Amino acid sequence: MTIKLQHALVAVSLAAAGCSLLPSVGPDYKQPEIDLPAFALPDAGAPTTNTTATGEFEAAAAAADGRALVTTNDVANWWLRFDDPVLAELVDSAVSNNVSYLMAQERLKASRWQLLGSYAAYFPHIAASLSAQRTEYGRQTPTMVNTNRKLHRDVFAGGFDATWEIDIFGGSRRATEAAAATVESLDWGVADAWVSLTSEVGARYIELRTTQKRLEVARTNLVLQCETYDILKSRLDSGIGDELAVNQSKYVVDQTRAAIPPLLAQEEQLKNALAVLTGEMPGALHASLEPVADRDWVLEPGKLAGVPLDRIRARPDVRAAERAIAAQCAYVGVAEAMWYPKLYITGALGLQSTHPQNLLDRASLYGAIGPAVSWPIFQGGNIYANIKSEEAKMSEKILAYELALEKAYGEVRDAYARYTQEYHRCQALEGAVAAAQDAVSIAKDLYKNGLRDFTAVIDAQRSLLALEEALVVSRGTITLNVIALYKSLGGGLIEGSLGPEGLETPDETEESED
Repeated sequence: MTIKLQHALVAVSLAAAGCSLLPSVGPDYKQPEIDLPAFALPDAGAPTTNTTATGEFEAAAAAADGRALVTTNDVANWWLRFDDPVLAELVDSAVSNNVSYLMAQERLKASRWQLLGSYAAYFPHIAASLSAQRTEYGRQTPTMVNTNRKLHRDVFAGGFDATWEIDIFGGSRRATEAAAATVESLDWGVADAWVSLTSEVGARYIELRTTQKRLEVARTNLVLQCETYDILKSRLDSGIGDELAVNQSKYVVDQTRAAIPPLLAQEEQLKNALAVLTGEMPGALHASLEPVADRDWVLEPGKLAGVPLDRIRARPDVRAAERAIAAQCAYVGVAEAMWYPKLYITGALGLQSTHPQNLLDRASLYGAIGPAVSWPIFQGGNIYANIKSEEAKMSEKILAYELALEKAYGEVRDAYARYTQEYHRCQALEGAVAAAQDAVSIAKDLYKNGLRDFTAVIDAQRSLLALEEALVVSRGTITLNVIALYKSLGGGLIEGSLGPEGLETPDETEESED
């Protein structure tokens, strides 16, 4: 390599290094400052047996509210709070084997490889070539027509061609920024898929257990109703019974019996849904999902002290929306860089000879190096339109981020309202079930003593079945609502970012007790 060529390469390298330190065109990203006013949470309070003037259950006074604050540990790995090994195993299996979740992870891997590929723009692109060419020109060809001769020539060549774009105005740097922010957005998207997956597994599991409990209630009532029917039928067959009462008892039995098949179908559907969520074939989990006797999944009532906006910003879906703004901001810079000239360093180095035996001689060496500039002079407004398009997309991403914040805050409030109110509904239903059980016993006694017809027994039994089923559903709804609350708070992925203003941390709990 000659001294002049060495000097040229050094000069080019220094110029490229200097250009990489220049500021990139386009806006530098700043996280949007979106202020959402924080209002008091819709807390129904701790339920009591006291009633208001309108007959509603009255919440306990603040000083008498014994509910524990929901802690960061409650939100993190929330499914462990239920102390249910079956549920814990389902969640672990879903995170490891759920097909949709694995697909999201593969999309993230693809984006990371694309980010790695974007760094190629900073380096020279070099291509190698090797060729052998024979050229023939006859006597009548334009090249040889006046010579009355023909020409035969062989050319053998091998070498390298290189092109290096010097990123003067930062278009490549902005493209890499966009790729990196996109990866981060997808990363948070996978985290959000994790939150959704675990909460869906928990919700389907509680729905299954609620359905199984409803089946238990229906079957228990069916047995009691069948006993009543058998007694009435026996009395009628003996000639001392009431045919109307027998028929009334019969349609109550059949009505209860008719309610069981839909519940069995729903039980099968939920078992299959859990199998799919955990990456298993439907039917594979049936043995482990059999009904559990004397098991309740309702947790003690909890409360939130508040939900600051910073905690909402920490949710994975909100973080993904924020990273999408950063990516789009970089794309604006990429579009603006198209307005400016592009500087390239091109070069070639190789060997060329008309005889293969001389190809490796120094005399066959050739080389070239030099700058090239490309500058779009007139594009019919295309570059300007593209910049405005990217700016509009960034405005849309900012609005999407604001909408994500609003929806997230609304989800917390909605879930908390449903969660705290359902305890009051459950308490009312517990009282109603106790009264309905007494009503059935009293109606039977009155009928046996001839003081009431069998319609009173029918009505009491119907009411008991409906109220017992409503109570089971309410208890399941409480658990579904607490799962929804945990999901709205990030489902455990924001552990460590939950500040002292809303959820109480374990350390704070100990200090308050001291």
